Amino acid sequence: MPAKPLGRRRGTKRRVSANEPFRNLMLMLLGIAACLTIGIILAATFFFNGDADTDTSLRHKVQALPHLLRGPNAGIAVPSIESLRRDAGHDDHGVLHDTGAHGDKSDALLLALEQKNQRHDPLTENAPHHDHQQHLKSYPYALEPVAEDYDIGEEFVARGGSRFLEYVDGTPGPYEITETLRQQSDQVARSRRFHVQKAMRFVWGNYVKYAFGKDELKPQSASGSDQWGGQGITLVDSLDTLWLMNLKDEFWQARDWVRDHLDHSTVGSVSVFETTIRDLGGLLAAFDWSKDRVFLDKAVDLGDRLLRAFDGATTGIPWGEVNLASGNRKNIGWSGDNAIVAEFGTVQIENRYLSKLTADDKYAKKTERVYEILDEISYPDGLYPYYLRNDPRNKGKFLRDGVTIRPEFSNDKLTFGAMADSLYEYFLKTWLQGGRKEPLYRAMYDKSIQGMHDQLLQTSTPSKLTYIADKNRNSGTMDHKMDHLVCFMGGLLALGAYTDPLGLDSTRAQRDLQTAKALTYTCYQMYARMNTGISAEYVQFYAGRDFQIGRGAPHYLLRPEAVESFFILHQLTGDPVYREWGWEVFQAIEKYCKTPYGYGALNNVADVNGKPRDSMESFFLAETLKYLYLLQDPDTEVDVLHKHVFNTEAHPLRIFPVIDQESTEQ
Repeated sequence: MPAKPLGRRRGTKRRVSANEPFRNLMLMLLGIAACLTIGIILAATFFFNGDADTDTSLRHKVQALPHLLRGPNAGIAVPSIESLRRDAGHDDHGVLHDTGAHGDKSDALLLALEQKNQRHDPLTENAPHHDHQQHLKSYPYALEPVAEDYDIGEEFVARGGSRFLEYVDGTPGPYEITETLRQQSDQVARSRRFHVQKAMRFVWGNYVKYAFGKDELKPQSASGSDQWGGQGITLVDSLDTLWLMNLKDEFWQARDWVRDHLDHSTVGSVSVFETTIRDLGGLLAAFDWSKDRVFLDKAVDLGDRLLRAFDGATTGIPWGEVNLASGNRKNIGWSGDNAIVAEFGTVQIENRYLSKLTADDKYAKKTERVYEILDEISYPDGLYPYYLRNDPRNKGKFLRDGVTIRPEFSNDKLTFGAMADSLYEYFLKTWLQGGRKEPLYRAMYDKSIQGMHDQLLQTSTPSKLTYIADKNRNSGTMDHKMDHLVCFMGGLLALGAYTDPLGLDSTRAQRDLQTAKALTYTCYQMYARMNTGISAEYVQFYAGRDFQIGRGAPHYLLRPEAVESFFILHQLTGDPVYREWGWEVFQAIEKYCKTPYGYGALNNVADVNGKPRDSMESFFLAETLKYLYLLQDPDTEVDVLHKHVFNTEAHPLRIFPVIDQESTEQ
């Protein structure tokens, strides 16, 4: 016969058996054992943490302990005091790491005991997990504030890869992001933010002292250079970085130089792409944050000069270079007289913003037409080779549509790296900029991301690292390399997933989010596995060996793409791990790239004794330091999901619906 349930049903009389005294004795002994267990826990806690606040808190909580030893938890071995202390946030020396805004040690101790028992609960251990959030583990990594006098150069040591392995495939989780965890992470981030701002103060101070108004500071020789035609590129590119880091005195000093000395009428031939994203983007972002008309006036003048690149472009695709003084234009010489998709496809955000502010649609019309042309000549997979013949004097098959001559692709290489990367970025961001109301741009983005998943996405062995390879469209040959430039894709995919018209819970969005996280982990490994903790320009993947430094590419140019993805993923997910990775990268840069006057590119990221080069790109201040700062800045006004869109040079601009709303309110 089946065993009857213990206890009594209401309204019935229980029969007394002969074994009753024995059972009563056993129950009494179990009760005594439970009380002794509680006493041991409390005594040990008082011994190691004998402050009055903890004593009082634990006394108030003692009534909550017995339920942990009842029901399905009855008979479970009580974990050791040492393991409880570790789970409660103590280290091996009995030091309690902050468990939240109030640091309630008794709460942490109770939580640790409960989690220990729940992990062994026979009633729930094998139950189906209908709600993933209910079964996430607690974040296990220590979060400790950094002292202001912390000497990174002396104390930082690259710890190597093969850590944080639970993030390798980008699956949901793996830890519960609680409000307490967010607050603790924010507290630590503020202490790190100080050091990033300190780095910006250092390099900007030397730029002002030795190269003010020059295009670049030479960080070893303490001199300036004008390799961008004398546009003050570093100064203009850094304006919004100064603003966002609350370096307002430095910002207004730079504004005065723009007002008094920036003159594009004296500048010769420049890259339309680079000048648009660095100079025009920098001026527009400076205006967007400060509302100072000086920046907008200079932006209009520059925008008019850059727009001449479309003159004579019968294909609708602009020339790659334009002389800002004379208006002469041509394609970039080293490109084989071809236009490059990442260049003419990455000028839309800036020009559309200029049209929005000036109520003159000429900037938007010409640059938006580029996307219409690309859509007309696109492949079914949405992937674009990076060279395009845009000059009708070139030999080739040009299809005539009215009076317009259609361009044609002139190579077969598919990549999300150099010369194609930001084209795909701007498909999504142009759609976001317009308030998600222009379906063509989102459709072009989604089509290309599907093509990437179908044709280029790969997994390494043995570590199962996710990466995006290159491919020859005609031959089908794969090149299993990944540029550091590709690391922007982690942030882009996450942003696309969170704004997917199908919803974040859709299969497509969840796929893209998982790829975003897995790819970003790979990019972190590209740093962590190097001797210096800094990534090479690109890595090559090999069967059974994951990746090695790419042939002829051991250098690091102070690039921002990995920390860009750390920032975006953290802002979207709240996972503190991205701050941890970013902090490691910052410390590595501080230790191995810093010079007496700035920060220099590295020749070989495997050489811990290498000397930085005497070169520092403007994007180090405009992008790398900005993203590292924003990653550690819980108080920033920047909002990538609801308010801002970043151009590819990390200049954040308000999206059009926000501009409209704020204009109406004013």
